[in-house]
Amino acid sequence: MSKIDLAIRGYPDRMPLATMARRSAKVWFSLSLIGADALALLVGFLVGVGIEDRGAISGDAWTSLLGVIVVFTGVAFQNQAYSARCLTSGTASCRQVLLSISTTLLIFFLVVFSLKLTGHLPRFALSMGIAATVTLMLTQRLLLCYAVWRSCGGKLEAELVIVDGGNVPDQCLGSDVIDARNAALRSDLDDPYMLNRLGKILRHYDRVVISCAPERKTEWAQVLKGANIQGEIIVPEIAELGPLAVHKLSGVTTVVVSRGPLNLADRAKKRALDIALTVPVLVALTPAMLVVALLIRFDSPGPIFFRQERMGRGNRIFHILKFRSMRVETSDSDGTRSASRDDDRITRVGRFIRKTSIDELPQLINVLLGDMSLVGPRPHALGSKAGDELFWRVDRQYWHRHALKPGITGLAQIRGFRGATEHRRDIVNRLGADLEYLNRWSLLRDVGILARTAQVLVHRNAY
Repeated sequence: MSKIDLAIRGYPDRMPLATMARRSAKVWFSLSLIGADALALLVGFLVGVGIEDRGAISGDAWTSLLGVIVVFTGVAFQNQAYSARCLTSGTASCRQVLLSISTTLLIFFLVVFSLKLTGHLPRFALSMGIAATVTLMLTQRLLLCYAVWRSCGGKLEAELVIVDGGNVPDQCLGSDVIDARNAALRSDLDDPYMLNRLGKILRHYDRVVISCAPERKTEWAQVLKGANIQGEIIVPEIAELGPLAVHKLSGVTTVVVSRGPLNLADRAKKRALDIALTVPVLVALTPAMLVVALLIRFDSPGPIFFRQERMGRGNRIFHILKFRSMRVETSDSDGTRSASRDDDRITRVGRFIRKTSIDELPQLINVLLGDMSLVGPRPHALGSKAGDELFWRVDRQYWHRHALKPGITGLAQIRGFRGATEHRRDIVNRLGADLEYLNRWSLLRDVGILARTAQVLVHRNAY
């Protein structure tokens, strides 16, 4: 039994049925809304065709309609028109769908003008079709919001309340509640396995609210910032101050202290980039990786791959894959000793593959499995130290970097912050770059980092 198994033993790693039903309902309502929008576009198209009355519909017309539906769905997804808020708020839902249909029409007319097809457009039929589509979309969204309120009380988010020495108002009893003391949960920033345990529990929820003693609020806030979830702390005394970052849980005032840095659309784009690049690269490099594997096998006895526990997104531990570059008997599974320039643990083949970063290639498998991304903060070994101090003790913001998936490369790497961490400033520099990346993420920036990574594959600090 591993340390991870021991950490979560005694608490069920299973989503409560009511929470599971709520999350399933949100998915089905969102899918229904996507289908209803596509149906509205089809009805609007048929209305326009009926008014124009030019006989049978051509294949090109159906192709154009399919293109419009695909473009609209993509735009609406980007505009968060299928988010939980749009399922419970008629105003937000109508606003986002109007914005999406306007953007789609703008794209449509730009294509028409660029192809010089304006003379072939039946203007009246087109206007009636658009009016019918918009009317149907607004109507069905208001009806769906009403259905959500009737069936779910307007509450689609899976919410968890963790009680750690605080009081639980009666209004919170409708949510899932965990007593931290009975479940042996602690906001311990010095215990990666406890954070891993908490991460495994939180992955089932959209929102977590902490009720704790005043002296533990700061520590819980630090824990939640890296948990990749909307985290809040009950602070009833702050209600009179009226801060901007205040929410309510069934009438109880809470302070928002964290959110996942990427919304659903951004996560989907980042994952699509990972898959689109990783699969062909992995296929192309397979022969070279087989050669490296043979060299490692002949150079020293032991496994080809080196597996080590690393901290991933949401403070959840995963096993990173690397080509083994050290002798088995001297390998450091906890990472307490950083590799040095003249490290006697490194094999002959290991020195070459570390110098050229070839030892990192198996992490493409971690990317395919979803544990890592191509670009993100580098995952560190749990025992890594800057000088004589553990990374997370140098700066408590260290845990914030785990709000994103770890990456094979990142902003810190292309800035030259790699190699041994002999001084506190070594991890401080990396942490600053990671937090900058987290706060200013964009897909274009990921592409730029990947392009610049080629310049630092061979680096003076790579050993």
